[in-house]
Amino acid sequence: MTIKVFAPAVVIGSLFILSACNPEKLPASDEVYESKEESLAEQKLDEGKKIYESNCAGCHDAGVSGAPKPGDKEAWRDRISLGLAVMAKKSIEGFEGKTGMMPPKGGNSTLTDSEITNAVNFMTLKAR
Repeated sequence: MTIKVFAPAVVIGSLFILSACNPEKLPASDEVYESKEESLAEQKLDEGKKIYESNCAGCHDAGVSGAPKPGDKEAWRDRISLGLAVMAKKSIEGFEGKTGMMPPKGGNSTLTDSEITNAVNFMTLKAR
């Protein structure tokens, strides 16, 4: 039994396949990282908006118990200067301040810390 190998055809076929892997066509690793990072940030912002609309808007849109309204730069200025981590922690644990109070997790204990943080981030971005 004789096996015939068509070496030139195999080599040419392999080169054709490899030519599709042109590294100049691939994005730089920084570009890929930024795209993933931007996508994740957009997802968190979208989630924050949904959480805000379904859980937070009732108080914050009306300013109930001193809740700062989204977009009110004056009301958010001092809060934003504390940083997102501090604002999220206060929103998660609840607090009383000189202008009002907020119950832990805005009164909805089923929300996760991540959901609260995303909602706080959404509100603060509207005030910048």
